[in-house]
Amino acid sequence: MPKGGYRNLIGIMLQASKFIYGGQLIAAYILIHLLNKTTKMKTSNKAIAFLIIAGLGLMVSCNSADNNNTDKDSMNRDVSNTSMSAKNGEPDLTGWPERPTLAVKEMTAKYGAPLEVSSEAMIWHNAGPYKRIMVTKKEIPHDFPAPHMDFLEHTISYNVPIDKIDDLVAYDASMTINKTQGEMSARCDLEGHNILTLNLARDIINGTKTVDQARKAFGENVVADFGGKHPPLVEQLQFTPPTEGVLFPDKPVIPGSAMRDVPNTEGTDAEVLAFVNAVNVNEILAASAAQKKKIGQPVIDYAKMLHTEHGANMAKTAQLGLSIKVTPSITKAVDGVMKKGAGELATLIPMDGKDFEAGYLDAMIKGHTEVLAMIDNQLMKTVKDDKLKAHLTETRGHIAMHLEQAKKLKG
Repeated sequence: MPKGGYRNLIGIMLQASKFIYGGQLIAAYILIHLLNKTTKMKTSNKAIAFLIIAGLGLMVSCNSADNNNTDKDSMNRDVSNTSMSAKNGEPDLTGWPERPTLAVKEMTAKYGAPLEVSSEAMIWHNAGPYKRIMVTKKEIPHDFPAPHMDFLEHTISYNVPIDKIDDLVAYDASMTINKTQGEMSARCDLEGHNILTLNLARDIINGTKTVDQARKAFGENVVADFGGKHPPLVEQLQFTPPTEGVLFPDKPVIPGSAMRDVPNTEGTDAEVLAFVNAVNVNEILAASAAQKKKIGQPVIDYAKMLHTEHGANMAKTAQLGLSIKVTPSITKAVDGVMKKGAGELATLIPMDGKDFEAGYLDAMIKGHTEVLAMIDNQLMKTVKDDKLKAHLTETRGHIAMHLEQAKKLKG
């Protein structure tokens, strides 16, 4: 190799590696081409340089692929980072008050970046023993046990008995209970005081403390906490929040309403009744949306007619179920019909004027055609009760009429 050849070789490889690490592989290969044209190295040495540079590119490519194989938590954090500061990866708290800002930084230091980020709230899911943690930009004045501001909420899974909900609100008005979802939340300014709230709430639920006793204990524990005594009720939850059996779907009060998750009802009259009402609900929701749009009067009148007739059919179907002693059953297939209706309506909602009018009529033509096919090819073949079969036949007549009217309006 000529004098200085090794130095030139090393210099060229270093330059190429910089291009590769910067993701500019094309520039690296251009550099190799220039090496071939301008240097006086032997062919064998040029080949060595090319292989080394190519090897560097392969290593960087593999390293990049490895970095893309993130787990679920990392992907959640990436989603939240859309509203993060570009400087340090932390939430953008521009304009946030000092105390909520402090809470966000404390929760982030302890539980990692929030999974939901907005200008008004930061939310963590399944962090520590909690189902959810939320810090809000807005501060709410709260004077129990002493004046402070509420902006930090900790939520756990818990099936609070109905007869204890009033007691919990009387104990701490900042507590919220979502009975249906099986949640109990405490809201304050410090995590430790939310922990205290939840621990004493459980004592009230279990009957070991009255409301007055819990409120007194809360004040005493806060004084001890500020005195540096680290009371256990402030330091950590004294119980493990349940993970199952906390949901409370409640029960219907409208006569003839359907039930969900009833086993072995597929292909029965219970499912047929539920199918009919699923169609009614879909048509009512679409008609209601249409009446709020800026569309022609003939289409508005058509939507009003559908709303009225499907509402009447819904009431008649419920009454029929009561008379034949069959409770409609929302099976997976029935739920699928309702989901499909919601999805199709979701595509129409952003529209207005002529666009909505055309889309709505197309949806009505398509939907009513599909319902006629479902009645003819499925429901009529499975229905057993004669009264229900007669109701299906009558319903089919209305559906066919609605279809023809939509076609005429479409032109």
